[in-house]
Amino acid sequence: MPKEKKSATNSRRTKKQIKSEVSPIALFVRNRREELGYTQEDMAFRSGLNARFIKEFELGKKTVRLDKVTELLNFLGATLEVKSKNGDTNS
Repeated sequence: MPKEKKSATNSRRTKKQIKSEVSPIALFVRNRREELGYTQEDMAFRSGLNARFIKEFELGKKTVRLDKVTELLNFLGATLEVKSKNGDTNS
């Protein structure tokens, strides 16, 4: 008996579902990439990062390397600021 194919709506997550699963940093990266008119492949080539990393990061993969995220943010002209609970900041 042949396997049933999943419909496109069942096999793919919607943008709304993806947005609820990813970090604000990943949303920033995707929005900034789209503002610049880059595909994920374009941005990978220009930044020197792997396209698979960019795709997985934008889709909410939880085990990304912080050094790669920092490199991606630097490419986009952004920085990451860490705040402690008592309000101290460290860029």
